Amino acid sequence: MSSRYDRAITVFSPDGHLFQVEYALEAVRKGTTAVGVRGTDLIVLGVEKKSTAKLQEERTVRKIHVLDDHCCLAFAGLTADARVLINKARIECQSYKLTMEDRVSIEYITRYIAGVQQKYTQSGGVRPFGISTLIVGFDADGTPRLYQTDPAGTYSAWKANATGRNSKTVREFLEKNYTETSGDETVKLAVRALLEVVESGGRNVEIAVLRAGQPLQIYDEKQVEAVVSAIEAEKAATETS
Repeated sequence: MSSRYDRAITVFSPDGHLFQVEYALEAVRKGTTAVGVRGTDLIVLGVEKKSTAKLQEERTVRKIHVLDDHCCLAFAGLTADARVLINKARIECQSYKLTMEDRVSIEYITRYIAGVQQKYTQSGGVRPFGISTLIVGFDADGTPRLYQTDPAGTYSAWKANATGRNSKTVREFLEKNYTETSGDETVKLAVRALLEVVESGGRNVEIAVLRAGQPLQIYDEKQVEAVVSAIEAEKAATETS
């Protein structure tokens, strides 16, 4: 059935499917895992790192990007598609600041990104963006926010969520273990969630922490290993007690 209706982005199948959008969602499901956890005083983004070639500059392969001083995003899916969408979002952040003399709210920039993604599901001669994003930041009153968008252009707010490969396993872990946390406990929860699906421990994990009024902090390898070691020590202590 799909072969007759998946050639054009604007054509619905008789049972109401837009197959190109569903194929874009499949591209997201094949992407590396990304997780976001909202704490009371900070927000944590974590992504599964692909192993880079020996001679490749690791800093050029990023899944976490800054949009403005107070907001950033992580994504799962096609990196080239993400670069285009991130550039559009950064320009919108600066345009809004220039026009309104104020920073964008996190819901505003999420709605903008979701709007661009939706537009690319409804126009001829284009294809949907093959990415899902986790957008985090702080509103003007200091409230932490976490939103997700998908290739269809829908968006929603979350306390914690995951996208990409094995996201269902990570989400189930977060549903069982999420509580309102702050500080290092929020970081540990995000890392524990990622370690459910990431092999090789902390070496394949990238963590970024955003605090109100502070620039995005991306953990280096030693800091990630320290968090992983603390989690393993807690686990060992629980098992022995």
